[in-house]
Amino acid sequence: MTLTKTLTKSAQEHGESAAGQDQPARARPPLARAAGLLAAVLLLLLVVVLSLAVGARQLSLGEAWSGLVDSGSATWTVVHEMRLPRTLLGLLAGVALGLAGGVMQALTRNPLADPGLLGINAGAAAAVVTAISFFGVAGYTGYIGFAFLGAAAVSVLVYAVGGGRGATPARLALAGTALNAALISYVNAVQLLDTASLDRMRFWMVGSLSRAQESTVVAALPFIAAGALVALALARPLNALALGDDAARALGSRPGRTRGGAIVAVTLLCGAATAACGPIVFVGLMVPHMVRAFTGPDQRWMLPYCAVLSPVLLLGADVIGRVLGRPGELQVGIVTVVLGGPVFLYFVRRRRVAQA
Repeated sequence: MTLTKTLTKSAQEHGESAAGQDQPARARPPLARAAGLLAAVLLLLLVVVLSLAVGARQLSLGEAWSGLVDSGSATWTVVHEMRLPRTLLGLLAGVALGLAGGVMQALTRNPLADPGLLGINAGAAAAVVTAISFFGVAGYTGYIGFAFLGAAAVSVLVYAVGGGRGATPARLALAGTALNAALISYVNAVQLLDTASLDRMRFWMVGSLSRAQESTVVAALPFIAAGALVALALARPLNALALGDDAARALGSRPGRTRGGAIVAVTLLCGAATAACGPIVFVGLMVPHMVRAFTGPDQRWMLPYCAVLSPVLLLGADVIGRVLGRPGELQVGIVTVVLGGPVFLYFVRRRRVAQA
C-alpha cells in the first residue's frame, strides 16, 4: 500500500476525510497531478500579466511588456516603480501564506488551520504595532525582527495552550481564536491611544500590497525562500506524522523534529509576509482545501500546488480590488476577507467542527 493510500485510509478511520469534507479525496494519478501543476503555473503567469497591466492606468499587454523590457518606453516608470514591486511582493506573500497554511493544516491535522485564524498573523501584527508605537520603528527592515518574534511566540503559545502533543484540532482552533481576539484588541487599543502612528498603521493593518517597494521585495526574499525550503523539505515527515507519532517513528521520522521544523517554517513565512504586507487572512485556508481535493493528502504534491496557487489567489484578489475600487482601490486584505468568509463558513458547516 502506498503512503498516499495509507494516509487516505487513516483519515477515513478517524472519521475525517483527507480532503476536509464529508467524502475522502481521491488522489489523481501522478501524470494528472503533474499536468495540473503545469496548468497552475500557466495560470500564475496569466495573473502576473494582469497584475502588471491592470491599475489606475490601464495598460495593454504590449504596453506592459514594453514597460517591462524597454527602459525608453513611456510605461517604464509605471511598470518598474509601481506594478512590478507590487506583483513580486504579491508572489512572495502568496507563496508564504499558502505554504504556511498547508504546513499548519498537516501539523495540527485540522483542515481549518490558517495562520490568520490561529492568531499567528495577529501575533506578528501586534509585535509590529508595538515596534511602531513604542519604539518608533519604521520600514520593513525594522518591522521584520519584531514580526518574527510575534509570530514565533504565538505559534508556540497556541501549540502549548492547545495541549501540546495531545492537542486536538478543536482545542487548537479555540486557543488560536482566543489569542487572535486578544491580540487584535490590543492592536486596536494601541492605534486608538497613539493617533500619531495611526496613519502609518492603518493601511498596513488592513493588509495591502499598494506600498510595495523594491527594497521590501529584496528584504523579504531570503526569509520567505528559507521558510519555503524548510516547508517543502517537511513534506515526507508530515506525511508520516499524519499516521500518528508511533507510526512516524516506525517509518524513521522524528515527530519532535518535524514539529519544530514546522514551527520554524511557519514563523519565517508568516513573519516575513506579515511584516511586508500586513495581516492577510484566508489565503492559507482556502488554497490547501482546493488543492487537497485534487491531489489527496500527500504533502509532496500538496505543498508545491499551494506554493503556486496561493499567489494566484492573492494577486487575483489584488487585481479585483483595483478594478472594483476605481478610481482608488480596495486593499487586498479586504478582498480576501470578502472571498474567504463565506468559504470558511461553508467548511465549518460541512465538517461540523463545533463537535468535541
